[in-house]
Order: sequence, then C-alpha cells, then structure tokens
Amino acid sequence: MKRVSNGSMIRIELNIELDYLVDPRGADFMFNIQAAHTPQQTVSNEQLFISQRVDTRAHTDAASGNRYLRLHAFGGPLQLRYSATLDISHHRADPASIGEVPVHSLPPETVGYIYPSRYCQSDRLLRLAYNEFGNLPQGYSRVLAIRDWVTRQVAFTSNTTNGTTSAVDTLIERVGVCRDFAHLMIALCRACNIPARFATGTDYGADPALGPPDYHAYVEAYLGDRWYIFDPSGTAIPMAFVRFGTGRDAADVAFATMFGNVQTQAPIILARVVEDASLGLQLPHHCDQALSTDAGPQPPF
Repeated sequence: MKRVSNGSMIRIELNIELDYLVDPRGADFMFNIQAAHTPQQTVSNEQLFISQRVDTRAHTDAASGNRYLRLHAFGGPLQLRYSATLDISHHRADPASIGEVPVHSLPPETVGYIYPSRYCQSDRLLRLAYNEFGNLPQGYSRVLAIRDWVTRQVAFTSNTTNGTTSAVDTLIERVGVCRDFAHLMIALCRACNIPARFATGTDYGADPALGPPDYHAYVEAYLGDRWYIFDPSGTAIPMAFVRFGTGRDAADVAFATMFGNVQTQAPIILARVVEDASLGLQLPHHCDQALSTDAGPQPPF
C-alpha cells in the first residue's frame, strides 16, 4: 500500500520491559505488545526477548494489523523485552472540512463500531447523547465536543478503576484512567451513530506527576473517509501515539491477558523521539489540525 501523508514524520525508538512471577503450575499469556504494521507506521530494528525457553504462536489480524503473541510460561520469573524503531506519518486536515458519514454510507468494515460492546454500552447512553450532542452541527466539531465533555466530566485519578469498569460505571463515578475516558467517549460517539474504536499506544508527553511512562488508551472516530485520533484523557500528545492495536474496546486489545495465577509488575516503557530536520523528523507537539494515521480509502487495483 502507498503511504499517505501531508505532514512531517515522527520517529520513536521504543523499549518495553514486562516482568511477571508465574505460579509453579504455569500460566498462559496473550500479548499485544508489538507495534502494528500499517501503511502509516513503519516498524524497523525490531527485537523481542523472552527469558524462558518456550514455544510461541504469533498471529497478525489482517484487517487491523494487530499483532498477538501467545505462549505458555513455566512457573517462576518471566520477562519480556521488546524494542523497535517506529516511523509514524500523519494525514492532517482542517477540522472544519471533515463531516460525519451517514450510517447508510458507512464502509462495511466500520459498521461494527456503531454497536454497543462489553465496555461501551452506547445503548444505555442514547438519551444523554441526544440531550448533550443531538442538536450540535454534525462533523468533526461534534466529536470534539464529545471529547471535551468527557474531559471535563471525568477526573483523571490513578488506581480508581479496574478491569471490569465500563463506560456507564465511569459516567456514574466520574473518575478513571485513560482506558475509562476512552470507553466513555466511544460509547457516546456510538450513541450518536458515529463509529468509534478503542486504540492502544504509549503516553509520550504525559506529565511525570501522573507516574512513570505507561501504555495509553485513546479513541479513533470514523469521519469523512478515515479514522481520526482523539485523546479524551488529555494526558499525552496524540502526534506521538504508537499504534499497538485497535478494537471495539479494551477487551480486544489488552497489552497482556493472563490465564493462571500470575504476579505482575508495572511495565517499564521508554520512548525516545529522534529529531532530524534534514530527514523530515520532528518532535511531537499538540496542534489544531485533525490527525489520522489511517491511510484512508485505497485506490482499486
């Protein structure tokens, strides 16, 4: 596929370390820690180290580019180290030029993202969505209004939610982390018939007061002819989002899912940006343009 870009490129050198202590009976793991190969994200210098000598099974989803790694670990320490260089290019557009797509005109691959899902119960938020956003002009500005509403209504507070917290829970409690902000925004978008999906990356640019670097959840909404990036938690810089996975909600793209008794430690993540004007490499920054790392519609062969 041809890379589509009308902006400079972001290059990130990424290093991730995951540490576990596995019960003597062993445990099964499903990881989504390898950067996705997409037309807008080139992965190079990739290395993966697993401390135990175990068999692995890798699978790449053809539609999303999500990469999954499965393994069965023996009892004792398990460490994974992943490193790669990512070149990310962005489609940039004037937000005022981007409209919504009527349901009858949505591409088939986007239709699944207007339905409720496990953590994004959009069917329970229809009245709220209509009251708050139903009379707003349709387009990018309406999705921006949904993002801003979630940012205002929910306080970013670490260790206040867990893996079962849903969009409705977040709406009630009004606290959460990036995952919860994303689920609520997605549910509200879907309640307005706007396809929205959950995306995972890293939180480059986040305030150190929030804690050490970590994985990050954000939102992509389908507008015009592609998926555009939104960060309802407002904690990181969207231009630096490395894509690991996209799905209906967090259940589809958890960076690690464990089956068995496992003690976990916080991930260690280091993302270094390479700046080199001669190569068109720039530092990530906040901007007023609409950003997308989706290649958009592809020309017929």
